[in-house]
Amino acid sequence: MTVKKDKVVEIHYTLKNDDGEVLDTSKGQEPMPILQGHGNIVPGLEKAIEGMKKGEFCDVSVEAKEAYGEYHVEGVQDIPMEALQGISDLQVGMELQSQDEQGNPFIVVVKDIADDVVTVDANHPLAGQALHFSVSIEDVREATKEELSHGHVHSHDSSCSH
Repeated sequence: MTVKKDKVVEIHYTLKNDDGEVLDTSKGQEPMPILQGHGNIVPGLEKAIEGMKKGEFCDVSVEAKEAYGEYHVEGVQDIPMEALQGISDLQVGMELQSQDEQGNPFIVVVKDIADDVVTVDANHPLAGQALHFSVSIEDVREATKEELSHGHVHSHDSSCSH
């Protein structure tokens, strides 16, 4: 079976940055299942595995715009400390949930803490970076109706609550 839209694909991968540093890998774990064509992985990688078959391998470099996007300086903001009073033990590197004007949630990372101001960054940690993947296709199968309606793979031992 071929990797194409609406198929469940199980992959093993290793992700490296431009310096060759391993950022993430599925080695030693179960293969990662994705629903092809539904944005479960970065667009550049999804395009690269399209048309592959079980047992095939590929190395692909994905530019930032096809990965986690370009880095946007406007994603870095200073927030008054009093706006974060309910958060105990605030630390640099901590992830906080925020929301946009429409109420959609997103994550920001604390970058700096001054006396009365906290600097947060809404950019993905890998924004602005080219990513280099080594991928093997471990399995390809038909998606269930439930997986297609929810837009992601369901594991065998848990159910999705939507």
